[in-house]
Amino acid sequence: MNLTSSKILIIVPAFNESGNIGRTITDIRKQNLPVDILVIDDGSVDTTAQEATSTGVKVVSLPFNLGIGAAVQTGFQYALQYGYGIAVQMDGDGQHDASFLVKLLTPILEDRADIVVGSRFIEDSAGFKSSFSRRLGINFFVRLINAFTGLNITDPTSGFRAHNQKVIAAFAQNYPQDFPEPEAIVVARRLGVRVSETAVLMRKREGGQSSIRQLKGLYYMVKVTFAICLHMIRSPESR
Repeated sequence: MNLTSSKILIIVPAFNESGNIGRTITDIRKQNLPVDILVIDDGSVDTTAQEATSTGVKVVSLPFNLGIGAAVQTGFQYALQYGYGIAVQMDGDGQHDASFLVKLLTPILEDRADIVVGSRFIEDSAGFKSSFSRRLGINFFVRLINAFTGLNITDPTSGFRAHNQKVIAAFAQNYPQDFPEPEAIVVARRLGVRVSETAVLMRKREGGQSSIRQLKGLYYMVKVTFAICLHMIRSPESR
């Protein structure tokens, strides 16, 4: 399988990313890759949907803010419905560098992985690594996921990841809804999915605000930890 023979969808979930979403789409298009771009406008109250539509990409607008999990799952459902072989999740805030798309896609194209996560921690680089408190949280999830699954994933909160058709079908039916990235790795592992990482650089957000701030960050850790633990003690049949 190669890039020209693969049907690839870039899923860009976006909530109030006016000013960022256009730059993200431009960044993807600069790579001159044979991909389609789908923006999931997650009930934005700014001009995110209008800015995305003006670029000519496909835009699906949710009726109100459903959260990142529902937005990404909508993208997987679209990919499944229209027969895409690979779906790449990429944030709409400009933090993910589209020049790393080929690195993200290659292990799937070569059938060496079913999910490839873009990690900012594999290599020591000058790229944006997030705040100190968030890095502590990321390290906590690294240890938790390793303990439960044996996977040595260095950046489990990364939303820059590629998925093959098998994973598209699974996640279109069942995808974690609230702060989904770490839990999705555990779900995938329980389904026997091959998960790998590749080194990427990330940028600092140029505008707007992250949805995870201060006390919400603590809620994030508690909620995701509970969800992962619950998922691990449930049988595959009950899921």
